[in-house]
Amino acid sequence: MEVAGAAPARGLGRHEYAVLALTFASYASFHASRKPPSIVKAVLSADWAPFSGARGPHRLGELDVAFLSSYALAMFAAGHLADRADLRRLLGTAMLASGAACAALGAAYFLDVHALAFFVAAQVASGVVQSAGWPCVVAVIGNWFGHASKRGTIMGVWNSHTSVGNIAGSVLAAAVLEFGWGWSFLVPAVVIAALGAVVLVFLVAHPSEAGLEVEVMEVEMNGDGGEEVGLLGEDKKEVQRNEDDEFELEMGSQLPRAIGFVEAWKLPGVAPYAFCLFFSKLVAYTFLYWLPFYIRNNAVAGQFLSHKASGILSIVFDIGGVLGGISAGFLSDAIGARAITSVLFLLLSIPALIVYRTYGSISMHHNIGLMFLSGYFVNGPYSLITTAVATDLGTQDAIKGNSRALATVSAIIDGTGSVGAALGPLLTGYISTRGWNSVFFMLIVSISLAILFLIRLAKDEIVTKLST
Repeated sequence: MEVAGAAPARGLGRHEYAVLALTFASYASFHASRKPPSIVKAVLSADWAPFSGARGPHRLGELDVAFLSSYALAMFAAGHLADRADLRRLLGTAMLASGAACAALGAAYFLDVHALAFFVAAQVASGVVQSAGWPCVVAVIGNWFGHASKRGTIMGVWNSHTSVGNIAGSVLAAAVLEFGWGWSFLVPAVVIAALGAVVLVFLVAHPSEAGLEVEVMEVEMNGDGGEEVGLLGEDKKEVQRNEDDEFELEMGSQLPRAIGFVEAWKLPGVAPYAFCLFFSKLVAYTFLYWLPFYIRNNAVAGQFLSHKASGILSIVFDIGGVLGGISAGFLSDAIGARAITSVLFLLLSIPALIVYRTYGSISMHHNIGLMFLSGYFVNGPYSLITTAVATDLGTQDAIKGNSRALATVSAIIDGTGSVGAALGPLLTGYISTRGWNSVFFMLIVSISLAILFLIRLAKDEIVTKLST
């Protein structure tokens, strides 16, 4: 990376570290605030109406889908809004509102609320305000790191915020569960609201806001599904205008026009990756929302774990996810093939889930090791697609390096994935009453379908590699 002048270069590095840290913490807090429902599921199903009784698992699944469906539907609008709004203000406000929604769920415990409509309304509100988080942080990272040649590795490390947030949320919610399940919501609510205030004060959403310049990385998606990356030279710091001045960009002064929703869907690779993420995220979110419940209701070495122990043990899956996301990003950079890497991880996740279901109950050591392995392979492609792939697609040659397409493209991909994320926990609530083997069968079928959507892109990448 070249930046005009020595002083700007030092400033750019300092700001990059700050942006990475602040966006990492921000999105980790979003996931931490989503984790309490999974931690308190077993408690609610045991003695809190309307979630106790024979229909309890069904209603818990419906509660999950209330959040995830509103999140998925609002995501498309949020991406459109993020491409046009002040990212700092939008992200900070969304975090404050998310804290309020999470606190409302906790308040139900202290106010002795048992109306299903209240829980559903709070979850819908939470889903809507949280939908702004992802397109905002991806757009900010794209503004600062769209030029990075090793974006897969950088974003693989950065995207561990998802698993780190899940871990933090699990630990926080489980640690205070014994004082009453309402505290499991209130503590993460305070955390995300406090970080939202920090974002409003300190986040620098674009280098130009700090008086800095970065060179544009042009990513060309070729006809075979591969990508060619090149840094625009000094003589191309101003991107050539097209007929309608749609992508005018003068470095450090003017941002380009945001891309349209339909136009973004038509970009090469967006649809296959979006539908792949639909099924990949279905699997990941089934674990996110139901793993503690699964552990609590399936004996390990002949013994059933407590609510608290089940919640804490479930973080092993997310620890595996951290390393899986980093590994997927590093491997995709090393071989220059995102689709091949995603397919490889998806293929390996099938035997990992089968072995975990079959042998995870033998002993605690088996359970931990196989859960870690499952998280590693399940979260690898999910992490890669939502970060590095979304950034590749949002900065490809078809849109002339237009960084303001990032939020829309990432919202399309993650929004489509979130529809699957809503479906997985809902189906699990119903299917689990017939036995957990049926749930794992559903997960394996979903992974197989995710692979099918990437087969052509992976094949094209292989052909491109063999021909060069």
